[in-house]
Amino acid sequence: MSRHQLHWSCLNQCGACCRLAPDERQEALAALRPDQQNLYLEMVGKDGWCRHFDQGGRRCMIYENRPDFCRVSALPDLFDISTEEADAFAIGCCRQQIRSVHGGRSLEMRKFERLIRTTQDSDD
Repeated sequence: MSRHQLHWSCLNQCGACCRLAPDERQEALAALRPDQQNLYLEMVGKDGWCRHFDQGGRRCMIYENRPDFCRVSALPDLFDISTEEADAFAIGCCRQQIRSVHGGRSLEMRKFERLIRTTQDSDD
């Protein structure tokens, strides 16, 4: 018997999370410490996108050295959730941000939905 289980994974060349516009991401900004908030706000370009995001190539130019708040692994600490809840929380965050940036019926949303679905064999 097979069952479908969702596992968070980053969609290559999506970039929705790089839309940092503080007026659109108040919950994310509120979850940060004051020093992180300052860095976050320094990273916001005039157009609301992270100034380290290459919009043409749709990639982070500082990916290996990006701040901790740009890492999904930091979500449990930032939002005080358990590691068991992290996948579902990250999926919800990505869905919300992709919907906001690209649209609910966008190619990016469809690709993300396919990406997070995995089939696992189960004897149950």
